Amino acid sequence: MSSTTSRSKYFDNAKFILIFLVVFGHMISPYKEQDKVLFTLYTVIFLFHMPAFILISGYFAKGYKNKGYLRKAVQKILIPYFIFQIIYSVVYYLVGKEKTLEFDLFQPHWSLWFLLSLFFWNLLLYVFARLKWVGLIIAVILGIAIGYFEHAGSFLSISRTFVFFPYFLLGFLLNGDHLKRVIGAKFAVPAGVVIIIMTFLFFGLSFPQDAVPWLLGDTSYENMGGMQLSDGLLRALQYILTLIVVFGFLPLIPSNQYRITKIGERTLYVYLFHGFIIKSIQFILPDAISDNYLFLLAFSFMICIVLGSYMIKKYTRPLVELKI
Repeated sequence: MSSTTSRSKYFDNAKFILIFLVVFGHMISPYKEQDKVLFTLYTVIFLFHMPAFILISGYFAKGYKNKGYLRKAVQKILIPYFIFQIIYSVVYYLVGKEKTLEFDLFQPHWSLWFLLSLFFWNLLLYVFARLKWVGLIIAVILGIAIGYFEHAGSFLSISRTFVFFPYFLLGFLLNGDHLKRVIGAKFAVPAGVVIIIMTFLFFGLSFPQDAVPWLLGDTSYENMGGMQLSDGLLRALQYILTLIVVFGFLPLIPSNQYRITKIGERTLYVYLFHGFIIKSIQFILPDAISDNYLFLLAFSFMICIVLGSYMIKKYTRPLVELKI
């Protein structure tokens, strides 16, 4: 990561791998309860893939003071959220998932919470960036505290906004030298391999099935099985474990140029459109694919390749990147 070009390739490779994990995680989600292997894969993926994605998003938010930054955030984040929220509402109605056609812009459908929270994280920078590392401590406290509010949930993605904001702010606070120390450390790669393997073993042997909501961050402690004062400590431990896995994952990312590297620049297209494909395939083949691990992997990979292609961007860009 010694040059701007290699840094760009590194982050594009990281974003491709993470968007693949997003797609694969959503692909296996309906089948995780019946398959121990898929359950372990799902829980490990959801422990770190969005925090890592969010951290990288924060890293590239350093120009928040630039003229027009907020306008671009509205254009590239908030407007696509509104558009796809409406599209999902129509699709859910047509396939019978919703009995009535309603356009609720305040309850994000499925994965659209990320766009709404991303917009709020950019707004929060105008306050927390001034506080620097003290702001990170406050963000962690807020992320822990939000769980004690019973009604903090998916409305306006309030819960996830505060739960995941520390990762975004940490990414913002990190600079190239910080990352280079972590990624380029002498034993970073073998340490990362050990961390990932140990995480899989730990989750495969001991992660309880009823603890999955903790990984999603979309509801209160009360709604995850009953609120206790110690729940805040559990979330603090989750923050620590997640960061260990994230910083174990980052050194494993190559900085070389590959055919898939360019797709790392188009992850928004994959993120916004993959749900329509996954929901369709799960509707057509609800159980037949659950035990075919190779198909699940290959199909998830192909979704990323197709939706991240130049052709998809060319013909859907007016929808995804509406100009204002």
